[in-house]
Amino acid sequence: MDESSFILGVDLDGVVGDFYASMRKIAAEWLNKQESELPLNVSYGLKEWGIAEYGGYERLHRFAVTQRHLFRDMHPMQDAPAVLRKLSFRGVRIRILTHRLYFKYVHKETIIQTVDWLDFWDIPYWDICFMKDKGAVGAHIYIDDAPKNIINLRKQNCNAIVFTNSTNRDIPGPRADSWMDVERMVMEAKCAIL
Repeated sequence: MDESSFILGVDLDGVVGDFYASMRKIAAEWLNKQESELPLNVSYGLKEWGIAEYGGYERLHRFAVTQRHLFRDMHPMQDAPAVLRKLSFRGVRIRILTHRLYFKYVHKETIIQTVDWLDFWDIPYWDICFMKDKGAVGAHIYIDDAPKNIINLRKQNCNAIVFTNSTNRDIPGPRADSWMDVERMVMEAKCAIL
């Protein structure tokens, strides 16, 4: 196995990109509230912000992508770009796996924003896959935050690390609380295989 054949499957939103902080800012505007009124600890779907009576998550998400360029303008998680650059330099093949094509009629905008964002933050990747079944693309180790994705990956016997946030506290480890943890865990897995 050559060095570039060790594959890390990387989710974007909530793992590489600070999705919840970006959505909180946009949601405050959309709901006409102060950010401080929106709890930091949320569950998947953001019901804690009271978005149901405004049309729900799909409407907020569509507004965030099409009107506020969510996928282009969000900030990365602390240390994520630098750690991904180090892992890439150490021979880890970065495979971006995202289910951002979740809503109809915004696919082109979503893809353009995603690629622009990855390039702007100099995040290395060899492959980018827009798909729901992340285990189908094959990686030696995965990093994701969505409980459903972690459960599905593990059902497929995939080595999946949980990137900790308020949506996944009940999911058992292995777990990374920071990108320093991700770096260590990925390099340990790589050394164990190669």
